[in-house]
Amino acid sequence: MVQHITHDASYDTVDRDAFPVMMDVGRYNRRTDAFDQIISATHDHFWDPLDAKYVDYTQDFDLENEYLMPPEQVPELTGAVYDRLDEGQRIRLANESTRWGLSSILHGEQGALSLSASLCHILVDPGAQEYATNQAREEARHVTGFAKYIGSRWGTAYPVGDSLGSLMNELVMAPEVYKKLVGMQMLIEGLAMGAFANLHRHTNDPVLKRLVQLVMTDEAFHHRFGKIWADRTIPKLSEKEHEIVETWAAKCFETLLFNLTNIRQKREIYPQFGLEWEWVRDSVREVYTDRDAMKRNDLRDPTNIMRVLVKTLLNAGIITERTRPLYANWIDIDDLEKEEGLHIGEAIAADGMEFLKELNKDRRVIGQKPI
Repeated sequence: MVQHITHDASYDTVDRDAFPVMMDVGRYNRRTDAFDQIISATHDHFWDPLDAKYVDYTQDFDLENEYLMPPEQVPELTGAVYDRLDEGQRIRLANESTRWGLSSILHGEQGALSLSASLCHILVDPGAQEYATNQAREEARHVTGFAKYIGSRWGTAYPVGDSLGSLMNELVMAPEVYKKLVGMQMLIEGLAMGAFANLHRHTNDPVLKRLVQLVMTDEAFHHRFGKIWADRTIPKLSEKEHEIVETWAAKCFETLLFNLTNIRQKREIYPQFGLEWEWVRDSVREVYTDRDAMKRNDLRDPTNIMRVLVKTLLNAGIITERTRPLYANWIDIDDLEKEEGLHIGEAIAADGMEFLKELNKDRRVIGQKPI
């Protein structure tokens, strides 16, 4: 039985097959203004992944001799794996690991596109439906952008990991709007903002740096859609409903963490280096023997992916004492709660917005008369 948790009319839904409801004449005039600001801002962060003035994918990068990301961010380049490879192989392994991460991002963007489209079928409020439509358009350009980048550097993406693929399928097909919004708009979008901030800060490839910044100008608004839901919904939940949402968030968090840290998920990479994934897993475990070791792995970095994700859930009021220990296994929650100000991802997105305003100042929309 579907368990809808809705406390704000903006998020009311119908079954995806109940199209006649969308043609109810009274519905057209029942439009929330909750999303008007982020809908109107769509034009301010327009960019075209097929236009070289925004991203020029023809710029070269020497994948054989240069690291896309710092080697210390690649868990496999430790211990026995590091010792077995020469420097050229280490660079290639690191870059293949980045390729796998970017492939996961590409699959995530496709999931976000499909999920946004699915929201268009079930959200009754015209304003919420219009926002979901805008997001679907923006996710489509992210798919194009990352597909073009991966194609320009490697030709093809890696297949989706088992854990991420399963979660994406569950989110897209879920009839419950809270699962879609918590799972995608808050967790996966939060994960994406952390991943993009990390890429932007550390990558040696200016093309990738520009691409992720432009994507972040969109994602900051997508993330805000989830925040609006949380602000309007979380305080109104009953204790039982909060437990349901909190449990769902924890499940999604653990799935995403597993996809990021489990060597088996990346098993497509290793045969080209003559390595078995089981041996790589055991070698990495010798270095990262416990969660404390992982905590010491630069988790104070404001761009750390899981740190950003946990902060998103904390700020939304989803994490309580009930699930706090689960997140505390990986992140210093007390330290996180003391942080103030903008998340670094929002600052990068703001810089991207200024870049786009300057770039687009002479841009004309078709049919628009010059001022």
